[in-house]
Parts: sequence; structure tokens; C-alpha cells
Amino acid sequence: MTETMTTQLQPDARDRLYAECARAITEAGAERESLFLARLALLLFEQVGDEERCRAALADALRALPVPSLSAS
Repeated sequence: MTETMTTQLQPDARDRLYAECARAITEAGAERESLFLARLALLLFEQVGDEERCRAALADALRALPVPSLSAS
């Protein structure tokens, strides 16, 4: 059995990447936002290289998805 190693981002790196991702989504524009996010996910899945881990990440992201707030607009 092959063991997969999971590495986690440091909090400051996570914050920087979150901000850069938000900027990229804005740059893609509302009409292409879903396509951008699907393409990004596919590229990252390729980097992970493990279908089950990718499926688990999809489920985790959906389960932890916050309800938009009025201040988000």
C-alpha cells in the first residue's frame, strides 16, 4: 500500500493564495467565474494526482460553504 503525504499551507501562505484567488475570480468576471473555478480545480486535481483525495476535497468544500452575507456585495 502506498501512503500519501499531505502537506498543509502555512496560515500566511493560505491568506495570500486566498486573496490571489479572489482577485483572479474578479478578473475572470461574473460570466466566466464558474468556468475559471472548474478549470482551476481540474489543474489542482492534476497536481494532487489522487482521485479519492480530490473527491474528498470537493465534498469538504461543499459542506463548509458559507451562506453569503449582505456585507459580501
